[in-house]
Amino acid sequence: MAFEKTHAEIMSKRDYYEVLGVDRSSSEQDIKKAYRRIAMKYHPDRNPDDADADSKFKEATEAYEVLSDGERRGAYDQFGHAGVDSSMGGGGFQGGSFSDIFGDVFGDIFGGGGGGRRQGSQRGSDLRYTLEVSLEDAVRGSTAEIRVPSLQHCDPCDGSGAKPGSSPVTCGSCGGSGQVRTQQGFFQVQQTCPTCRGRGQTISDPCIDCRGQGLVEKTKTLSVKVPPGVDTGDRIRLSGEGEAGLAGGPPGDLFVQIAVRQHPLFERDGRHLYCEVPISFADAALGGELEVPTLDGRVKLKIPSETQTGKMFRLRGKGVKPVRGGPVGDLLCRAVVETPVNLTKEQRTLLEEFRTALDAGGEEQSPRQTSWFEGVKNFFDGMSG
Repeated sequence: MAFEKTHAEIMSKRDYYEVLGVDRSSSEQDIKKAYRRIAMKYHPDRNPDDADADSKFKEATEAYEVLSDGERRGAYDQFGHAGVDSSMGGGGFQGGSFSDIFGDVFGDIFGGGGGGRRQGSQRGSDLRYTLEVSLEDAVRGSTAEIRVPSLQHCDPCDGSGAKPGSSPVTCGSCGGSGQVRTQQGFFQVQQTCPTCRGRGQTISDPCIDCRGQGLVEKTKTLSVKVPPGVDTGDRIRLSGEGEAGLAGGPPGDLFVQIAVRQHPLFERDGRHLYCEVPISFADAALGGELEVPTLDGRVKLKIPSETQTGKMFRLRGKGVKPVRGGPVGDLLCRAVVETPVNLTKEQRTLLEEFRTALDAGGEEQSPRQTSWFEGVKNFFDGMSG
């Protein structure tokens, strides 16, 4: 697993605002909605074996992680990708010190003095884990166990990288500072020591388990408590559960990204839930009572006579209580009048008689149909006139 990115790799990234399709002035809510839309479209479960979709999903997730965090978004707006990339001194998820960026780039040219990044020990990388949960678990809250592969301290060498019984020695090229200086014309340039790669120490007899890195890949099982009301794009931070730091540095954090699976009945939009309720032709015309599902069980819904497709029924308090507080949302049921199929001969005869009776009633029984035909007639009369 690589610990550093080149400057060219960072600069080649697409603009985070462009990735999510939002303006720089967009609100946090707009950014979240944009991410949810893209995440649902390119989620790996919906696009199995599609490498392009997987790449777009990861790109959108990375952009959302930065733009949804006020501090990191400010850093990105001011310094671009370099301001939020840990390998460039931006500190990854944690922000970090911006003197690291310019200490390395500008301070080194003029002989240091810009602060620079701390040599030797380095903070471990932050990790991201996408946790899929059902809508029910997202609304009510749950506890999930996850298995996370990460780089952890090597036990045989205790993270030193040196073979047990030996120890690292001070680098002879940089004297333990991790930096070397060279003269280029009028300027003195300070750069990472190529011998020890900035650690300040070298290992002559490396550990055979970690090959001198001090870190090995391990898989650990963690318990994640999902609070009630979470939604796709929300993050849960587990401090210190990221990758181990180098040379005694502190560990990174693990960010658990929530992805709510699509539900067969309900669609969520913030604190409200939506569903479609099929209504028979007879119930729509005469009225009736139906049982509709909610996340708390079934409830009775009274259908008034003359109900048309598209009519919305609001069940108050049957939605979601937001994780950040606020009132419980509602369940909005959209009526869909179902046309009967597979009619028997007797049913067809009855409907034909009913149609004849309707035609006789004219505008009184079918006002929308009559109005529509009149509109069509006027349209063609206007074209011919």
